[in-house]
Amino acid sequence: MPNWGGGAKCGACDKTVYHAEEIQCNGRSFHKTCFHCMACRKALDSTTVAAHESEIYCKTCYGRKYGPKGVGYGQGAGCLSTDTGEHLGLDLQQHSPKPARPSTPTNPSKFAKKFGDVEKCPRCGKSVYAAEKIMGGGKPWHKTCFRCAICGKSLESTNVTDKDGEIYCKVCYAKNFGPKGIGFGGLTQVEKVE
Repeated sequence: MPNWGGGAKCGACDKTVYHAEEIQCNGRSFHKTCFHCMACRKALDSTTVAAHESEIYCKTCYGRKYGPKGVGYGQGAGCLSTDTGEHLGLDLQQHSPKPARPSTPTNPSKFAKKFGDVEKCPRCGKSVYAAEKIMGGGKPWHKTCFRCAICGKSLESTNVTDKDGEIYCKVCYAKNFGPKGIGFGGLTQVEKVE
């Protein structure tokens, strides 16, 4: 049946949207009054909308529903949330531990098929993506794994040394692999070898 004189159907209320009242998002049309978060009902605009398939959310609700979960993922530095996610249909209270995932995916992603395998971190063995990648000793590392193998000190390009595929701070490297003897950190005058 032809759509005489009307516009597209609204993605929220399924009524006709005319051009004067139309907002487009993710290939769909919405009334200005219907363009709000599907979870918290907050009014949205082009800078605050986050679309997932046919649903639209504010960035906060989108992050809660589809973002990473677990300790350390809050809304800012040091943020602890008491939000249970019930209004989003989520059960964040975990009643049983999740089974461990295999380290190698059985079904490679489209990205892996197109661009090849993602490099693995030598410390944890997990994939290292560009946003979290630090190069050290000719290998890619996660920012959180880029630590001295002995003392655990966080490293930077100015204080990192490598040996046999592992990275160390300069102090631990000198103590364990540097020259030994008086004045080199290995022996003191009291321990002098005869």
